[in-house]
Amino acid sequence: MKSMRYCQYVVLLLMIAGTLVGCSKDAFLDKKPNTQLVVPTTLTDFQTLLDNQIVMQETPELGELSSDNYYLSYNTWQSLTAKPHNAYIWAKDIYGGQGQVPDYNLPYQQVFYANVVLDGLKDIKVDETNRQQWNMIKGSALFIRAYAFYNLSQLFAPAYDASTAGKDMGIALRLSSDVNQPSKRASVQETYDQILSDLRQADSLLPEAVPTQNLNRPSQPAALAMLARVCLSMRNYDQAGTYANSSLQLYHTLKDFYTTLTDFPPIPQINTETLYQSVLYSSSQVMLGGNFRAICMVDSSLYASYAPGDLRKVIFYKMVGQPSLPYPKWSYSGKSYCFSGLAVDEVYLIRAECAARAGNKDAALADLNTLLQHRWDTAALVSFKPIIAASASAALDSVLVERRKELAFRGLRWTDIRRLNKEGANITITHGFYGQGQVYRLPPSSPNYVLPLPPDVTTLPDFGNRVTINPN
Repeated sequence: MKSMRYCQYVVLLLMIAGTLVGCSKDAFLDKKPNTQLVVPTTLTDFQTLLDNQIVMQETPELGELSSDNYYLSYNTWQSLTAKPHNAYIWAKDIYGGQGQVPDYNLPYQQVFYANVVLDGLKDIKVDETNRQQWNMIKGSALFIRAYAFYNLSQLFAPAYDASTAGKDMGIALRLSSDVNQPSKRASVQETYDQILSDLRQADSLLPEAVPTQNLNRPSQPAALAMLARVCLSMRNYDQAGTYANSSLQLYHTLKDFYTTLTDFPPIPQINTETLYQSVLYSSSQVMLGGNFRAICMVDSSLYASYAPGDLRKVIFYKMVGQPSLPYPKWSYSGKSYCFSGLAVDEVYLIRAECAARAGNKDAALADLNTLLQHRWDTAALVSFKPIIAASASAALDSVLVERRKELAFRGLRWTDIRRLNKEGANITITHGFYGQGQVYRLPPSSPNYVLPLPPDVTTLPDFGNRVTINPN
């Protein structure tokens, strides 16, 4: 009976959420809902909604498809469907005129679920018997909403710039489950303010312990790690370092890759380093698939950057074909899908980067070498040699190199390029084809670092004149 009840209200919510992001409000109101469908009203109902991994587990892939971690053969590229095909060359019409884009719809479904929970919690009387559960559920809903808003902002809004954020166009901030409320697009500043507000509230409500057997549920260390990620993308390095440090004070376990080298998979979905589990949505061809597929080849300079004895080279990648070329293999998802969640390694790298930027070379190198020691083949003929640096600037360079190597194919590179180019890094993304001479380039100043809204979104009546298509 419980599973039937769950299915009933999940169907109802999927109908509403799909309508909210995919067609007009009027069309939805014309439909006659089935009065036998059950709307969630209890704490158990709300927790079950938030645990629905059909909706909650995936994050957008468009940033990774647009970044510089991989390249394709010409024949593979020609065989792709419209979105991955066009994203690879940053085409003006990425979607081929098609709507219902999961990179946009899935996060807003997550936002809708979170808002259903947050609105529903207002009707539940809180006392000493349910306060802990109520707090955990509210904190989880706030975290999920912020997580979704942030992922949307990395695609459909400009990189954060404190000097222009108040006027730059951000994303639509849906803060209610009421489908009658119109969607209005906020500024970038308003977008980030909302994300930070939700995460700070979540931090105050979530449990301190990481739920190691339920990594789809956030915790205080995960909320702090996400605050560090958001502040890093804003180039607010003081705050990012503070949040990363707070997260590591609560939880700092790293996996020793050598001890799991022969495991299958070497990094399972439930592992001691993951703080929050999610994966990149993957299109029908599973473009960014791992161990059981060979579609996208690893960027040659990225693959060559791993030194002998670095186990990330053999755990994250595999060699395929003649000539032998590197392809993605395993990730922290424990599956062939790319991990996009939060893990301790990223938090160490954030704290290290922020320490280097603050001029604390020794602290930056301590964090960096702590991480790398857990990545080395202890039986290798070439033993691990700690990284040294003569200055904080040199330490920062080393941290950024290792960040690229550690966090490849985790949905972070696109954001890193956007923020680093704001600081004059002058990174140009190059996409070519194996065996072909044609090359496409995305220069640092390109407006294509902001992706266009899907065509069906721009025609929603309740967006009105506030919706503007991002430039191409």
